[in-house]
Amino acid sequence: MSEQNHPINILSQNELLLQAEVKALAGQLVELEQSVSTFESALRSQLADELIEVQELTILYKEQKQTKKEKRLAQKQRGKNYQPPVALKVVPERISKKSSDANEKERKRLYREAMLHVHPDKFNMNEEQSDLATEVTTKLIEIYKSGDLGLLEDYHAHIFSGNAMLEFVDKPKELQKKSSNSEYLKREKERLLNEIELIKARYTYKVLTSYPNPMTFVKELRAYYLDRINKLKRRTRTK
Repeated sequence: MSEQNHPINILSQNELLLQAEVKALAGQLVELEQSVSTFESALRSQLADELIEVQELTILYKEQKQTKKEKRLAQKQRGKNYQPPVALKVVPERISKKSSDANEKERKRLYREAMLHVHPDKFNMNEEQSDLATEVTTKLIEIYKSGDLGLLEDYHAHIFSGNAMLEFVDKPKELQKKSSNSEYLKREKERLLNEIELIKARYTYKVLTSYPNPMTFVKELRAYYLDRINKLKRRTRTK
């Protein structure tokens, strides 16, 4: 049997070709991810205040909607003529300022870092991740408002460890079922191509590759977020 017709040699050549393609695509993906991630980080650093305010108002709006819904349901269950009992207004106790200016500054730093790291706008290509990010930022806001620096430090570390978003981490590739090395390489090539297309479909990638000065996009984003902030303030009746 000639070497040209030997099936093992043909398979080996195909695998080598696939391996080379996968390696090249993996390198391209890393390069694209790094460039887009760096650009998006630069945008977020310029829009930190707007991003945080949008998320805080969004969560407040959702809480208000839920409260109104529960109130309407309770009134419906009690009947139209139900009048709630008049009770003395409870004045909340004022929490004394225990933390120093340095602690307050540290709380703000940790809060801003964590909020920007896990802000839902980072995950707008994945609805499940966006929902989880909203849950994480809601918890972050609660901890920040509590004034507990130690608890905030712990949650900050939890977020940056990656555990807060661990639910959506891909399973290790070595646990994936493989029918053959060749089939695995084909699937890996397809996966990499899909990942590359997803990055190229992002608007930030288009800005990065088409704007003469991509950072001028900050002005467009700021106008967009300020509009969102104004609308959310009207909905939540905040000044």
